Amino acid sequence: MAIVKSVRKHTVEEYYELEEKEVYKSEFYDGEIFAMAGGSPEHSLIVASLLRELGIRLKGKTCTPYDSNLRIKIPATGLVTYPDASVFCKKLEFDPKDKRQQTAINPTIVFEVLSNSTESYDRGKKAENYRQLDSLKAYVLVSQTSPHIEIYERHGDGFWFLTEAKGLDQELSIKSLGLKLPLAEVYDRMKFGKQK
Repeated sequence: MAIVKSVRKHTVEEYYELEEKEVYKSEFYDGEIFAMAGGSPEHSLIVASLLRELGIRLKGKTCTPYDSNLRIKIPATGLVTYPDASVFCKKLEFDPKDKRQQTAINPTIVFEVLSNSTESYDRGKKAENYRQLDSLKAYVLVSQTSPHIEIYERHGDGFWFLTEAKGLDQELSIKSLGLKLPLAEVYDRMKFGKQK
């Protein structure tokens, strides 16, 4: 007979305290803390280009882009995570349980750059959690293996619709921000294998 090892459950307040002291980022869900893996050079390059382009296109507008250092909590599910990039079109609202006010709860758009180790999570459970954010207007998935971006946008009736852009000559329209992102700029300096 095997002995089941119990996993210690943490409160979100304990997680915030631990996260303040840690060198590495982690996610929090259902009382458990999960270490986050580091990204590849390609992942970092895409995120840097994406943030540069968002910054340029949002200059002078009320929406502001943030990098992966801004933690986000989904109040409805309790997931606390660090998206690769996010955009907030209203003043940041913070989780009242985070005394340091470093965990926002009202992103307008979140972006995740897909990798082999996180793609199923980003498309599945994480997307399901993000969709519970009342403030969220769009969820964007960015491939790092080919010039391909998918955007899931919330419509007034609560349904989510997928639009995608493929190829360096394409642009991704983000209606809630009133802008278009050229894939050639998001994938600036990326080297891809032969395209089919």
